[in-house]
Amino acid sequence: MEHLEEDSYLEQLDAFLSRPNQVWLLGAGASLDAGLPLMGPLTNFVLERLEGSDSEPLISAIWNDLIESAHIEHLLSHLGDYYALAERAKSKTVTIDGETYDLESMMKAHAEVLNHITHAIHWGYKYDRETETGEVGNPLNSIVDIEPHRKFVRALLGTRRSGMENRRPPVRFFTTNYDTLLEDSLALERHTCWDGFSGGAIAYRSHRYGADEPGFSQRYDAHVMKLHGSIDWHLDDDGYLIRVRLGDKYPGNAKRVMIYPQATKYVATQRDPFSAQFDLLRRSLSNNGGNVFAICGYSFGDEHINHEIELSMESPGNDTTILAFVMETDRGLPEALDIWLKERWGKRVFVMTQKGLYNGKIGPICQPEEGSERSWWTFAGVTNLLENGPGGAAK
Repeated sequence: MEHLEEDSYLEQLDAFLSRPNQVWLLGAGASLDAGLPLMGPLTNFVLERLEGSDSEPLISAIWNDLIESAHIEHLLSHLGDYYALAERAKSKTVTIDGETYDLESMMKAHAEVLNHITHAIHWGYKYDRETETGEVGNPLNSIVDIEPHRKFVRALLGTRRSGMENRRPPVRFFTTNYDTLLEDSLALERHTCWDGFSGGAIAYRSHRYGADEPGFSQRYDAHVMKLHGSIDWHLDDDGYLIRVRLGDKYPGNAKRVMIYPQATKYVATQRDPFSAQFDLLRRSLSNNGGNVFAICGYSFGDEHINHEIELSMESPGNDTTILAFVMETDRGLPEALDIWLKERWGKRVFVMTQKGLYNGKIGPICQPEEGSERSWWTFAGVTNLLENGPGGAAK
């Protein structure tokens, strides 16, 4: 009976991954095999690169003011908050740990941090926990491998959606990553994609907060919404968001826009891309009709995203099913998932870890053979699951 029950759960999982209405959330773990760092190593990389620079005292002062679990996005948000305070002050300065800093020094520090992030994300940075050493790519020797993303796109938009060409809505991808691997893979695999921009290699942000996504008649294969920005997003001199190729000398003095949130006047306007992206996430999760929300490579450490998911799942009439692929640590599941599984809508939450499958108050079931682990929680494991089904997923 137990095996029959497990087979039933695996069949359900397989069916969910073949549904037409799919929304995916991809976090930093999805780009790890591509040669990009997780948030912790990325933070350490940037702090090391700033050693000896003019901006080091300011960045160190801000970093020392943060909680132990903070990472580079928290640092930039804190820096943005200080910048906003300085803008409102008569002196146009702020005092941190007894030292005074002006707007120019904060802008310079912000730009330096973003430049180092861009280097690691564009050319690659691999960190080895055991040896505590890192391999850094450069323009002459990029260590970024796009093949894992291309395999994922082929499995999801090719294998899984074969035969749905005339009746499938686009797959909606939301990602917290700054890299362009997903949209590049979609292009290389010849899938049409909408990302809120209009143009070519250089494009301008045409989507505004509250506006609808392209209609079904426009037939995009995928929509890509980057919740935390991108290494190719810039502000032009008029305050408009544009997408620019790395290394281009124009549009001149454009500022990098990458990290959410940023405490600037720009973010308070309707042109704010971050509010628009979260609005799209909110609406995608509220879409009924067999909606599946799959999560991979995400650590559930972003309370804003977690809150949006909870609000949507609690809404009356919502029938979205969550498929969360995540590593189970010695402390158990991420706190958010542990809570969701116990909610009244927990039966619509499926969690796949190296130890098995959880659904509502059931689990772990579908456990691996003794002495082994299931690999379906990894990005490569999810790709294998999409391509070969639960029966072919490695244990």
